[in-house]
Amino acid sequence: MDKKTVVALLFGGRSAEHEVSVASAAAVRKNLDPAKFEVVSIFLNREGRWRRVATPEVPPEEIAAGEFRGFLPWSGPGGEEIRADIYFPVLHGPYGEDGTIQGLLDLADVPYVGAGVLGSAAGMDKAVMKELFRSRGLPIVPHRLVREADWRRRAAAVGRSLRRDLRLPLFVKPANLGSSVGVTRVVSWSGLEEAVAEAFRFDRKAVVEQGLACREIECSVLGNDSPRASLPGEVIPQRDFYDYRDKYLDGKTEFGIPAKLPTAVARRVRRLAVEAFLACEGSGLARVDFFLEKGTDRVYVNEINTLPGFTEISMYPKLWAVSGLAFGPLLELLIELGFERHRARRRDAGRDKR
Repeated sequence: MDKKTVVALLFGGRSAEHEVSVASAAAVRKNLDPAKFEVVSIFLNREGRWRRVATPEVPPEEIAAGEFRGFLPWSGPGGEEIRADIYFPVLHGPYGEDGTIQGLLDLADVPYVGAGVLGSAAGMDKAVMKELFRSRGLPIVPHRLVREADWRRRAAAVGRSLRRDLRLPLFVKPANLGSSVGVTRVVSWSGLEEAVAEAFRFDRKAVVEQGLACREIECSVLGNDSPRASLPGEVIPQRDFYDYRDKYLDGKTEFGIPAKLPTAVARRVRRLAVEAFLACEGSGLARVDFFLEKGTDRVYVNEINTLPGFTEISMYPKLWAVSGLAFGPLLELLIELGFERHRARRRDAGRDKR
């Protein structure tokens, strides 16, 4: 029999998306073919320390108990050594999706699934991401960056500038976070200060973005140098916008999979998804989110998620399923792409003599 590929799942982590990461890792483990893959589950606690566990589905009180170690999974202390053929970071948000864990894996010269350091960092920082979109000529909604230090020094002047450049409603977001954590919809200028303070709970930079009357469209991307896009899907929130509660707690959100779109609009969304992926140096996988303005059918690129959710309700695998690629084969292809990217990096470094 062929030797099984050992996949190390990295999950949990220090960000506010800790619970989502655990749920994603459980879904990935469940859908990896046990005849082909052996899974090593590595849990990172909220302090960034790690321990090996039997499965991501260990109860919360049990998974947090026991001895934790400094995070160096390829050569653990105390004689413990974890060996894996490839690492699969299922870590959402800062300290997992932002290039930090990717840099550690690159230093160790091991293959891993997903974007590298640059793509991960660019995809995590909404302000940097939008500048990359702008430089490539992609359509984005008006927005402004507010830095915490600047806000503390001259909040009144910054507020006047926002009033001059943008119109209500607004969305105020931490620049470096996902899953709609820390996002506030502002419908009156009196609510701006509180919304900015909420964003600064999670990051020193906040993105203040023009609100639109729109539909929320998402598209999954897969590949390295020649990426392809899935059929688009639509998120139909039951609240004012698709916030954390709508995503993970209430369970009332509806999804259009695939989205009911004119053929030309669907084609444009898929093309822009690939363009956004390339603009941010994506590799492996990403989900690109769009706004489709009501009344005009103008498509705006909102953001890219280089490590999208893999929970049972997540759009990334659902969109590939409706596009003809089921969850299990999708994971296999992502692992193949991780190996491919690692081989290419070694060739580029002149280390692969084949």
